Amino acid sequence: MPEFVDRTYKTADGSDLPMRVWRPDPNGAACPRRLSVGMRSSEAGPCPRNDGVGMPPGAESHGRTRPAVAHAVVYVHGIQSHNGWYESSSRYLAAAGVAVYQIERRGSGRDAAHERGHVERAEVWLDDVAAAAELACRETGLSGVHLLGVSWGGKLALACAAHRPDLYRSLILAAPGLIPRVDVTVVTKVRIARALMARQPLRRFRIPLDDPSLFTANPERQRYIAGDPLSLREVTARFLAESRRLDRLARRAVASGRAPTFLALAEHDRIINNAATRQRVLSMSVRRRIVMYPGTHHTLEFEPDPAPYFRDLAGWVDEAERGV
Repeated sequence: MPEFVDRTYKTADGSDLPMRVWRPDPNGAACPRRLSVGMRSSEAGPCPRNDGVGMPPGAESHGRTRPAVAHAVVYVHGIQSHNGWYESSSRYLAAAGVAVYQIERRGSGRDAAHERGHVERAEVWLDDVAAAAELACRETGLSGVHLLGVSWGGKLALACAAHRPDLYRSLILAAPGLIPRVDVTVVTKVRIARALMARQPLRRFRIPLDDPSLFTANPERQRYIAGDPLSLREVTARFLAESRRLDRLARRAVASGRAPTFLALAEHDRIINNAATRQRVLSMSVRRRIVMYPGTHHTLEFEPDPAPYFRDLAGWVDEAERGV
């Protein structure tokens, strides 16, 4: 069974951010297309030996090593969540032969080195993700990674793919916060603007996601969310302003994006607008796959049986690599 290693990585500004890395077992990991839900890796049969096939021409002559794993994913969490919410999908991907690099957004989760719930500019988020992707490429010997963004992290992932298209082989947008149903009130928006005009960028505001039932109908996971000490409950005025800028960057990325895209939607999502999100992804001039999971809620990870979603994550990575 794959396990994670908690570590840090260097960002573009030289600071450290927490990272959780799941590496496939080189002696027992199965190929994504061969692993079935409920099947142990050892039952799926051996993967073909990775001999560098599929690397871009001349990659080895430019100092890139042969891949140590078949595929890699950089995993970006949502506004309130952190890496711990997505252990099950990361473990499944690693068991399917995919190296997973979960990054903790600065000021979130286990990150204690930066102001909690704060960022100076949206571009810092883009650079943090790019630094993680570059690290994943160096460590695996791969030419690019697949970028998985959940909820708020979906709009960050979309903007990242346009920011550094050389790094990302495909996009996976899981209930992405491109067009939300939930937002701060008009009164709060006025207060945010006043705080910024008064040069109070660190003034804090509640994230309007206090009700765990917005994320899931699973009572066990609702209790987990309600009692989670690492969840982010408040962010700064500057964070919210830069999140708006990130919205604009993500909208521009729709027109310029080149990465094949998998959109995963939850049928009963109360946080995002499914219909509008689907139309936005359909407007992208890229190869895409859209799946609506019947009976599910926003955080697909927390469904009583997330197996169909997990299978599709691993299947998409394999499909995108093969160009199917």
